[in-house]
Amino acid sequence: MTRTYLPGILAMATIVVASNILVQFLFGQWLTWGAFTYPFAFLVTDLMNRIYGANAARRVIFVGFVVGVICSLIGTQMQGEFGPLVTLRIAIGSGTAFLVAQLIDVSIFSALKNDKWWRAPLASSIIGSTVDTALFFTIAFSAGLIFLEPSNDVSWANETLPVLGFGPVAPLWMSLAVADWGVKLTLALIALMPFKAITTRWYKNREHSA
Repeated sequence: MTRTYLPGILAMATIVVASNILVQFLFGQWLTWGAFTYPFAFLVTDLMNRIYGANAARRVIFVGFVVGVICSLIGTQMQGEFGPLVTLRIAIGSGTAFLVAQLIDVSIFSALKNDKWWRAPLASSIIGSTVDTALFFTIAFSAGLIFLEPSNDVSWANETLPVLGFGPVAPLWMSLAVADWGVKLTLALIALMPFKAITTRWYKNREHSA
């Protein structure tokens, strides 16, 4: 059974590792390159859920979580220009957001999987992405959670400015969160195409082999 799940496991692990590396590189003013790879974790989860069921999806999520924790541990030991590449708050936020959001994705997908083909992956990815974004940025950067890591100076993330440069005034980390969320929503729509193509091909192959 593990061999059956291997493509999903490898895909999830690759996405998690790539995202942890690419998050170190800025893309414009509000984003990092990791914002464009990480959302595809929801696609992997949804494909596993559609093809093999919720339990298989949860196993792949667990692998992704473990890989993410390992990446965070490595990052805490690597020094960047302003200190460790991964702070304790970022590590906690990343792991918590990933696990909670992905498990929510599985629950929503499972509840809608007998509806029109696009509703389950779209609804689960949008809601999961929203939860993921809210949890990560709040835990990692909110001034209200400074007790999680008192030695970590997050004052830069709490400087106030218009959201994305033109919205209401809010802490900087909220602009980062909104930009990240926007990418996730866009990719949730785009991911419907490979989701449909892969699942259609899988069902056709199963029919031919039956």
